[in-house]
Amino acid sequence: MTKYIRKLWKTIVSLLLSVVILAALATVAGFMWMRSSIPDLSGVETVAGLTSDVEIVYDRNGVPHIHASTADDAYRALGFVHARDRLFQMDFMRRLGAGRLSEVVGAQTVGVDRTMRTLGLYRLAEATVDRLPPAARAHLDAYAGGVNAYLATRSGALPPEFLLLGYTPAPWRPADSLVWGRLMALRLSGNWQTEALRLALAKRLSAEQIADLWPREDGGPPPTIALAPGLRQFAELFADLAQSVPDPLRQMSASNSWAIGSDLTASGRPLLANDPHLGFQAPAIWYLARIEAPGLSVTGATVPGVPFHVLGHNGRIAWAFTTTDSDTQDLFIERLSEGRPGHYDAPGGPAAFVERTELVRVKNAAPVELKVRETRHGPVISDLNEETRKYLENGHVIALSAAALLPDDDSALGLLELNRSTDWQSFRAALAYFHTPQQNVTYADIAANIGFLAAGRVPVRASGDGSVPVPGWDGTHDWTDFIPFDALPQVFTPASGRIVNANHRIVGPDYPWHLTHDWAEPYRAQRIFDRLDSGDRQTPEAAARLQTDILSGAATSVLPVLLGLTTPADARAARARDILRGWNGEMRRPLAAPLIFTAWLAETNRGLYSDELGPHFDAFYGLRPRTVLHMVQNSPQWCDVVSTPGLETCADIVGQALDRALDDLAARYGRDMAAWRWGEAHTAHFRHPVFGHLPILRSLADIRIESDGGAYTVNRGQNRISDGRAPYASVHGPGFRAIYDLSDLARSRFALATGQSGNPLSDRYDDMTEGWRDGRYVTIVQSRADAIEGARGVLKLEPRR
Repeated sequence: MTKYIRKLWKTIVSLLLSVVILAALATVAGFMWMRSSIPDLSGVETVAGLTSDVEIVYDRNGVPHIHASTADDAYRALGFVHARDRLFQMDFMRRLGAGRLSEVVGAQTVGVDRTMRTLGLYRLAEATVDRLPPAARAHLDAYAGGVNAYLATRSGALPPEFLLLGYTPAPWRPADSLVWGRLMALRLSGNWQTEALRLALAKRLSAEQIADLWPREDGGPPPTIALAPGLRQFAELFADLAQSVPDPLRQMSASNSWAIGSDLTASGRPLLANDPHLGFQAPAIWYLARIEAPGLSVTGATVPGVPFHVLGHNGRIAWAFTTTDSDTQDLFIERLSEGRPGHYDAPGGPAAFVERTELVRVKNAAPVELKVRETRHGPVISDLNEETRKYLENGHVIALSAAALLPDDDSALGLLELNRSTDWQSFRAALAYFHTPQQNVTYADIAANIGFLAAGRVPVRASGDGSVPVPGWDGTHDWTDFIPFDALPQVFTPASGRIVNANHRIVGPDYPWHLTHDWAEPYRAQRIFDRLDSGDRQTPEAAARLQTDILSGAATSVLPVLLGLTTPADARAARARDILRGWNGEMRRPLAAPLIFTAWLAETNRGLYSDELGPHFDAFYGLRPRTVLHMVQNSPQWCDVVSTPGLETCADIVGQALDRALDDLAARYGRDMAAWRWGEAHTAHFRHPVFGHLPILRSLADIRIESDGGAYTVNRGQNRISDGRAPYASVHGPGFRAIYDLSDLARSRFALATGQSGNPLSDRYDDMTEGWRDGRYVTIVQSRADAIEGARGVLKLEPRR
C-alpha cells in the first residue's frame, strides 16, 4: 500500500511539474510572441506606392532620418515609420476624434464618443480632405499609403494593446490624419467651460465677486459679466454642463518660447527656444524625425498620425508654438420656437435644426443611438448632459460656437506651407492658412531675423466680450467676422532684439481688437525676461538652463504675504514656517519647502472661497496665486467665513490653512517633516491610455519619475490639486523641448519626455525620460554621414515591383 501511495505521489508531482513547465513555456512563448511586435531597426521592406528606394537611418538616439527621391515617397516612408513605432497611439487618436472608442473599449467611453459625435470632428476632417489642393492631398494619400503598407506587410504580433482589446486596426485614411488638428484645437481653446462656470456662479455671487475670482493682472476693467435679461434662470444648469466635458477635451495648456536676435547671442546668429506643454501621456504625443527629399528638408517634432512636422526647422527657418488662449468659443442659449417643433428662434424667424442620427457601437453591449442637433451657431451641447437636457428641453437649448468647428479650416495646409517656408514673407503667407487654434508662432531664420505672429481665427462679436453665455435668438451677440490677418498681433525684428511668450498677455491696452480676458499668470514670462536681462550673451547652454529653471514666481510673490499673515499656533507650524523662511523658492526634488508651500497655497484657496462657491467650488478650485493675492490684499471680505457668526480675518484663514495643509501632509508622508520630499509627491506621471487603468499592467506601461519644477516655474510641472489621490503629481508640462541654433542648425538640441517607441515592451519606450528630467538633450545631425556614425539601424524601403 505504501509503495502504491509513493508511486501515486510521484505521478502527481510529475504531472504538477509538467503543468508548471508547460505554463512557464507558454508564458515565455507568449512573451516572445508579444516581443515580435517590436520592429527591427535594420532590414529591407517592400512598400507599395514608392517610386524609388528610401533609406531610413536610425541615429544613435533612435531618431529616423528619411532620405527619399520625392516628397511623396518621404511622406509614405514617414507613415510607415510612425506605424512601426506608434501604431496603437495613432489608432487610439483617430478613434477618439471619430467617437469610436467604445467599439473596442466598452461602455466606459460612451460619454466621450457621444461628445465627439455631437461635435462632429471626424465629419469636419473628412470634408477638409476634399477641400485640399491636389499636392497637399497627394501628401496625405502618400502618408496613409505608408501606414497601410506597414499593416499589410508586418510580421509578428500587433502591439500588446491590440491583443488585450482583441481587435485589428483598420486601414488608415487621410481624414484620420486631419482629425488630430481638430482635437488639438479644442484642447487648446476651452474657453466655453469658463463661460459656463461664470454663469453658474452668477446665481450665488455678485458681478464684483465674480471679478474677484478672475483678477486682471493689468488693472484694466473686469470682464463684462452682467447677464442678459431672463438668463439668470439658467445659471445653476451651466455647472453641470461645464463638468460634463470629457477629460480628453479639458483645457490645460501652457508653453514657453523665446527668440533672441543676433546682437544678443554669442554666435552672432539668432537662438530660438520652445517647450510646448501638454498633458503627460505614455508614450508622449511627440515623435522626433528628419526628412530629406528634393524641395523638402525638415527636422523636429512630428505627431504620429500626421505627415507634416508640427515644430522644428527646415535649414532656413525655425519656428515655435505657444497657445494664445484667445476667446474663440461662445455658448448661445437658443429659444425653441413656440408651436414649431424642430425649430428655434432666429433673427429672421423660426429656423429648423439641422439633425442627424449617430450610432455609437459598444463592445459587449447594445449600440447607443444619438440624436444630434445643430443651430446656426453650432452643435447643441446641452443634449449631452442629462440634467441640462431635462431642464432645458421645454424651452431652450445650448449651442457651442467655436472656431475649431468651422468647416473651412485650412490649418493643415498652413502647417504644410510652414514646413516649406524660407523667409518671413513665406512664413506669414503660410500662417494665413492657419485658422485654429490661435497660436503664438515665434520665428527665427539664418539671415539673422526673428519674428512673432499670433495666427488664427479670433471672432469679432456684434456686442459683448464672450465672458458669459448669451441669447442666440436676437443676433445681438453673433460673430460678424474675424480679426483681419494683418491686424493680428505680430512683430518682425523688434528693436529689443528679443521675443518672449509664456502664454501671458501679448498685446497692450491700446490694441483695438478683443482677444481674451483670461491670460495666463505672468510668472514664467517674468522669469524668462529676468534671466535674459542678465547682460550675458545668450548661448544654447544658457537656453537649456533656462528651460529647466525651477524658481517659482508664485512662491516668491505669494509666500512672503502668507508668512506675514501667520503667527504659528504650535511648534509644528513654527517648524514649517522656519523651513519656508529659509527657502529661495526653487521647486527642487529633495526639499520639503515646495511641498509645504503648495499644500498651504491650496488650503488657502479652500479657506477663502469654498463657502461662497458652495457646490461650484470643485469646478473652480486650484492653486490660483493671483486670486489669493488679490483677495487677501484688495478684497479681505473673502476672508470672512459666511457660515459662521464671527468675523474671520485673513490671518485666521491663512493660519487655519497652514494647519490643514500640515495635517494632510502628515497623513500622506508621515509626521517627520524633515523626511518630506517634493520629488516623492511631484512624480511626473505619463499614463498609458489603456494599461494605465489596469492594476498590474499600469506598473509596466505607466512611466513615473520624480521631477523638479511646479505649476509656475519655467520648467513647468502642473499638478491637479483637486485630485484627492495624487494632488501633487506632475501631470502636464514640457513633453518636448527644442533649442534651435541658427548659426548651425545641426547643433540644435532636443529633448523628448518618454521615448520614440510606443510599445511598452521596447527599450525605446522610455529611454529618454531620465535625460528629459535632468535637462539633457540630443542633437539631430544634418548629414547622412553623421547620422550613420553610431546608428542603431538602417532600414531600406523598396517599391513593390
